[in-house]
Amino acid sequence: MKTDKKMEDISSDSNPPRTHHNTSLFCQTSFQQVSPRPVLTVSPSWTSPGYSVTLTCSVEPPSAGWRFFWYKAVPDMSDYYTYELLAGGTTGTEQDSYILHGQTHTAGYVCRARRGDPVFYTLYSDVKFVWSGGEFVQTFIFLHKGINVLFVLTLFVLCVSPNDVSSGVNPAASFTVSPHRLQHFSIESLSLICEGNSAEWRVMKVDEDGDVSTCSDWGEMTGSTCNTNTTASSGVYWCESETQSSNAANITIHSEFIFI
Repeated sequence: MKTDKKMEDISSDSNPPRTHHNTSLFCQTSFQQVSPRPVLTVSPSWTSPGYSVTLTCSVEPPSAGWRFFWYKAVPDMSDYYTYELLAGGTTGTEQDSYILHGQTHTAGYVCRARRGDPVFYTLYSDVKFVWSGGEFVQTFIFLHKGINVLFVLTLFVLCVSPNDVSSGVNPAASFTVSPHRLQHFSIESLSLICEGNSAEWRVMKVDEDGDVSTCSDWGEMTGSTCNTNTTASSGVYWCESETQSSNAANITIHSEFIFI
C-alpha cells in the first residue's frame, strides 16, 4: 500500500544538459539524481500513555549535510494519510532523531531529509506507528475439524489502566474484539468494534511485513464495526477516524496441521 503524498521520485540537479557530437552522431544527455527513500524507526513502538518515543530517520548511504523533517500521518478517510509537520519542524533538524514527549495515543509518523543548494529532497519514508496503552492478554483457540487444522490466536489488547485514567490520560477512542470467549470450535468472524466521538471509522492493520491495510482488504466494515473473514491474518489492529485513534490489538495467528 502506498501512503506517500506529493512525492518527487526524481530530483534534478542544477547542471545544464551536456551535448556531445562528432561528424556522425549528435546526442544530448541530462544528469538526474534518484531520490532515496529514508527508513524511519520508532523506539519503543509499544508504550504506555505519557511516555517518550524516539523517531530515527536513516538515509542510505549515510553522508553529511542532511536536514531531517518530521511529520505526523493524519488519517484521510478518502485516501490513507496526509502528512502534517510536527510543531517547530519547518526548518528541520540536523540530528537524525526526534523525541516525542508525552505520547498519549496510537499515531503514525513519517520523515524525509534534504540537503544542498539547490535543495534536494529524499522521498518520504514509509509510515511507522506508535501504539500506546496498558497491556491485557487473552488467548483464543480455533479448531476446524473439517480440514484438521488447529488455529491458535493470541490477543494482546492495549487498554488504559486505572492509574492512567486517574492521571487524566485517556484514549481518544476505544477498540474492542468480540466475542470474548476463550474457545471456538469453528473458524468464525471476529467483530472489531470502534467507539468514540466520530461519525466515520475505519479499522487498520499492520502485518508482520510492515504493510498497512484496511478492513475492506480482509473483512467488511459496517458502521463502526469490522467483521473479519478467512483472509484475516496476524498483525496489529486498531481503529481510527480523521480526528481520533484508538488503543491497538496485536493478533497473532498460528496454524498447525494435526492428524486424527
